[in-house]
Amino acid sequence: MSNVMDSLTAYLEKHVLPIANKLSTQRHLHAIRDSFISLVPVTLFGGICTILSSAPAVEPGSNFLLEAWANFAAANSTLLTWANTMTMGALSVYIALGVTYFLCKHYKIDAFIPLVLTMGGFLLICFGPVELGWDAKTADILYLDGKGLLVAIFLSILTVEGYRAMREHNVGRIALPPSVPASLSEAFASLVPGIIILAVDTAIFAIFNSMGTTLPAFIYTNLAPVFNATDSLGFAAIATLLVQFFWFFGVHDAALSGVLGPIRDGGLSVNAAAQAAGEALPNIFTTPFWVYFVVIGGCGSVLALAILLIRSKSKQLRTIGRVGIVPAFFNISEPIIFGVPLMMNPMFFIPFLLTSTVNAIIAYVCMMTGLVAKTFALLSWNMPSIFGAYLSTFDWKAVVLVVALIAIDALLYYPFYKAYEKQLVAQEEADETSAETA
Repeated sequence: MSNVMDSLTAYLEKHVLPIANKLSTQRHLHAIRDSFISLVPVTLFGGICTILSSAPAVEPGSNFLLEAWANFAAANSTLLTWANTMTMGALSVYIALGVTYFLCKHYKIDAFIPLVLTMGGFLLICFGPVELGWDAKTADILYLDGKGLLVAIFLSILTVEGYRAMREHNVGRIALPPSVPASLSEAFASLVPGIIILAVDTAIFAIFNSMGTTLPAFIYTNLAPVFNATDSLGFAAIATLLVQFFWFFGVHDAALSGVLGPIRDGGLSVNAAAQAAGEALPNIFTTPFWVYFVVIGGCGSVLALAILLIRSKSKQLRTIGRVGIVPAFFNISEPIIFGVPLMMNPMFFIPFLLTSTVNAIIAYVCMMTGLVAKTFALLSWNMPSIFGAYLSTFDWKAVVLVVALIAIDALLYYPFYKAYEKQLVAQEEADETSAETA
């Protein structure tokens, strides 16, 4: 086993891990990842509004609290739906601004003009005009949510890269005397690049408007099979396995979040809109699905292992378990991963990969068959799965599923944990004997 792991590690370090490390530091993926991470207030508020608007149906007089909740939701339906639509339901807008900001930060250029250009381009391309009269202007905002994420990401990247390139090459720069204030000089320097970028955005709108559609509508319609493929059992299992695989060899899951984040959050945004509209939820592979049902206790699904460790015969493992169980309860796995350690430890290679992958498969099948409700809200990455599972689905069976998954994770870890514990106990006893005879 040891020789096989050594050979595998050497191969990965030479051929695979350099690619993963480049992905984790690639500027565009880094900006996308940071954007999703920074939008916690928006997604949290949208999730709260969705939960408040989703009161269960109750018989009058059966339960005072539930009845009060239902009455509040009915009386404030428009308010809650609008609040959700303009937060979680407008995720693409915030992602476009976030990617623009973090890319500008990477290039160390002032972000204001690129932000304005991105917002202008997004409004031009993603809004569908319905009526443009003198006294009324109506637009279709259907693609502000997760369905417009792809356009939002590429638009923000192209805006920043185009703006930066034109500024570096002084395209259309108007020379002003030194006496002109710096702010005014900067505005004139951005004049031609800004006009070119907005002209390109307008041309894109014109092309798709002539076809009776918008760019995000065109992409979402024609790439529907691709989006469906990312919300499948196979994709969920493979994505989970890859994240766990790279984590085991020291590549943080953030390396893949720039790719998986838009897929998971996009699915959540669409589900939240469907929940607010009282429609069936279309997606399973969402961010709360990942946080509450797949990586229970953080990457490696270490909550189950932490529970085993607190009663370990090994002093080292018992201490690590007692220190790490609280963070693991809040989905923070690093104390266990680095303390045991799990990372680069051949003894735990199989369970580290299998636990979360098995969780993803079982949870996906349960939701696909309707045994457990799909997710529509994310309260916090660090909310314990027991609570997050219920609040993201409003299904008590989701809590039962999480408890069952923790038990399965414990069974998967147990034989490997006991073998490792036996080694450490023998080592600790040998050390104590040496200390006594010294």
